[in-house]
Amino acid sequence: MTRILLINPSKWGRGITPIWIASHAALLQEGKHEVRLFDSTFYKDWSECELEFNTSNSQYKPSLIDKYIKWNTLNILEELQNYILKFNPEIIFWSAISSHIHGEGEYINFLNGYELINKVKHNAILVTSGLIPTADPIRTSQEFKRCDYIIAGESEEFLRKIADNIENWPKKEGCPEIIKQSEPIKLSEIPPYEYSLFDDQIFYRPYNGDVLKSVDIELSRGCPFSCGYCVETVIQRNYGFTEKNTSGIIKNSNSYLRSKSFENLISELETLYYDFGIRFFRFQDTNFLTADRKLLKNLSNSDLFKKNKDIKLYIETRPETINKSSVELLEQLNVDGVGMGIEISSDSFKNNHLDRFCDTQAIKLAFKLLKEKNIKRTSYNVIGFPNQTEDDIKSTINFNAELNPDNITVAFYSPYIGTNVGDQGFNQKQFKYLKGYVDGQLSTAQLENNSEDFLPNELLYYYKKNFTSLVRGK
Repeated sequence: MTRILLINPSKWGRGITPIWIASHAALLQEGKHEVRLFDSTFYKDWSECELEFNTSNSQYKPSLIDKYIKWNTLNILEELQNYILKFNPEIIFWSAISSHIHGEGEYINFLNGYELINKVKHNAILVTSGLIPTADPIRTSQEFKRCDYIIAGESEEFLRKIADNIENWPKKEGCPEIIKQSEPIKLSEIPPYEYSLFDDQIFYRPYNGDVLKSVDIELSRGCPFSCGYCVETVIQRNYGFTEKNTSGIIKNSNSYLRSKSFENLISELETLYYDFGIRFFRFQDTNFLTADRKLLKNLSNSDLFKKNKDIKLYIETRPETINKSSVELLEQLNVDGVGMGIEISSDSFKNNHLDRFCDTQAIKLAFKLLKEKNIKRTSYNVIGFPNQTEDDIKSTINFNAELNPDNITVAFYSPYIGTNVGDQGFNQKQFKYLKGYVDGQLSTAQLENNSEDFLPNELLYYYKKNFTSLVRGK
């Protein structure tokens, strides 16, 4: 038995249950290893208070979430050091890939975790993965030398192998050893995910002004689309899926998409519903409706969904996957809300600059069909793309006003390493300065970059702060 400490280095300061923690813990516990979690979420001296910022700019409705949260006022580094001394882990692991890649800070987890672990003493071997190591494992090993093993790709299986044979995995001197997961893991072979490591308060989160007991979960991984700015393409490339058709869909996408078994998925859901009291399931699948359709239909016909109408789901999908048939399926699954990427309203900009082929008519139809079924609609918007103008932002605001979403989010564009768009506008010397993501206020594209291809930070900040109110005409 090996002792493994997982670290959740989130700075968001709100309820998130990182899926990678649940998946890695499940496989490690199946191997009879001892797994613990140090969660940084609610440390006052660490959190960036994302909820406060996005409530003030009207992206989130005010709620009573503070009544459910007890903030830790102790020093996070001292707490982590004491935890390590007491548990004496043989492995420390802090960042990974799951379907949680587009939100809640999974991209920055590698850097946040390294910041923490670099300031404490331990005798463990340091193993890590995630989007940054997968995008550029060589430079990651050169810049972050205190790591021992860096896994490019999904890391559940390799972490289990290391734990199973810890004596064969010594600490490294100099640069870390790079391990490459060369093909997508078989999601159906991972046992039901383990959520018992999380503290109870992590399950509470605001939703449309209420506070619900919620969990982040996945039933599939992978996306068939290859948008030029998206971190999904980093994972696709790692597994050799680089060819695509004229619609931006990767070739042989069926070999890239993978789903859980129905038995494991329903076991997870039932445990979370009956044992944890979860009523709101936040599915983080990149494109929920491109998951195995038979799996979705079996789920909708299960006793869990037929007998318990208090279950709510929130999913994300592409607008063009919404049609009359799929909306009926979402209704059967008690889907309360759907998030869809608008990004920018201009079809020509999306096609020519972003390799995203989803026209405005498909978006309008999706919002209309969901509205007819009383399913809430969230629009995801991005500002600060290279070559995006202020008129583009204004046009996107007007398009949102026409769609009239129930919820609106807007994010700064960030040039993810390894993406086509990111590498075009990204100074390669910035690799070691990626911590600029942490403040959440400024576009990383502007970090040490004075290119005229980008709008000024002050202008971007103004539109992020006022985007929702401008859409609503307030």
